[in-house]
Amino acid sequence: METENAVNYKFMGRSFNDLSINDDSSAFSDCNSDRSGEFSTASSQSRRLFLACTNSDNSDEFIRQLVSDLGSCSIDEQKNAALELRLLAKNKPENRIKIAKAGAIKPLISLITSTDPYLQENGVTAILNLSLCDENKELIASSGAIKPLVRALRTGTSTSKENAACALLRLSQVEENKVAIGRSGAIPLLVNLLGNGGIRGKKDASTALYSLCTVKENKIKAVEAGIMKPLVELMADFGSNMVDKSAFVLSVLVSVPEAKTALVDEGGIPVLVEIIEVGSQRQKEIAAAILLQICEDSVVYRTKVAREGAIPPLVALSQSGTNRAKQKVSY
Repeated sequence: METENAVNYKFMGRSFNDLSINDDSSAFSDCNSDRSGEFSTASSQSRRLFLACTNSDNSDEFIRQLVSDLGSCSIDEQKNAALELRLLAKNKPENRIKIAKAGAIKPLISLITSTDPYLQENGVTAILNLSLCDENKELIASSGAIKPLVRALRTGTSTSKENAACALLRLSQVEENKVAIGRSGAIPLLVNLLGNGGIRGKKDASTALYSLCTVKENKIKAVEAGIMKPLVELMADFGSNMVDKSAFVLSVLVSVPEAKTALVDEGGIPVLVEIIEVGSQRQKEIAAAILLQICEDSVVYRTKVAREGAIPPLVALSQSGTNRAKQKVSY
C-alpha cells in the first residue's frame, strides 16, 4: 500500500520548502454518532426507548435480549431492537463494547442489506455508532461490513448514505481497510455524495475521501470517478463552508499526475489563485501548497499559474502570513 511522503518544491526558479498540508485538525469535523435527531416513538415503543436513552443500568441481559430480537421473524421487533441498540451505542460509549461482545455486529450488518429503508438506516447507524469504539473497528470490518455499507451508500436514504460514509471513514482509520474499501466500489459513490448530497452529505463524503485517498490507488479511483469537478466547484464557493475541506482532499490527490491534469482541465488554477488572494490564512497556505505541487516538474503548469497572477499573492503570503507560512514559503 503506497502512501505519499513530504517533498520540497521548486517554482519559477525559486525553492519552496514543503508547506504543511496535514494540519487538518479543524478542517474536518469528525463523523460522530448519528445526528438525525428524530426518532418515531409510537406508544408501543415508548417504554423501551425510554430505557434505551436513560437507563443508567443497561444490563448485559437487556442488551442480549435486544441482540436476540435482531433475529426475530417479526420485522417490527427487528426495527425496535436495531433502533434501541443504535441509541444505546450513541448515548453511552461504554455500551459500544458491551453490544459488540453480545454478538450484535453480524446481525446488524445483515440488516444493512434489508430492502426496508428504516431497517437499513438503523442497521447502518448502529454500526456507525459501534465503530466509534476503536476496539470494534477491526471486528466490524472482519465481520463483512464493508460491502453492505457500500450498498447503503448506493441504495439508502439520505441519512443511510451519510452514516454509511461516516462508518466507512471510521473503518478506514485502520490502515489495512483502506484498500478493501476502495476496491469495494465506495469511491465513486462517495464522489457522487460529495457532488450531489446535502451539506452534511458533502462534509461526510469529503472526510471519508480525505482518509481513503492517502492510498495511491484510491486517489486514481477518485480522479477517474470525476472528483475534481465537485472539488473545484466547492472551493470556488466561499459560502459553502467547504473550501477548507475540499482543498484538503485536493491536497492528498495532487501527488498523482492524473489529478494534476484533471484539476487543470476543470479550471482549478484560477480558483486556487483566488483563494490565495482572498481566503483565510489556512486556506491561503493550503492553496499555495497545492499550486506548488502542480507546478513541480511542469513548465506548462508553471506558465499557467504565472499567467493567472499567482506570483504577487504568493509573495504577499511569504511576507505577511503566519510564522509557519513565512518559514515555509521562502525565496
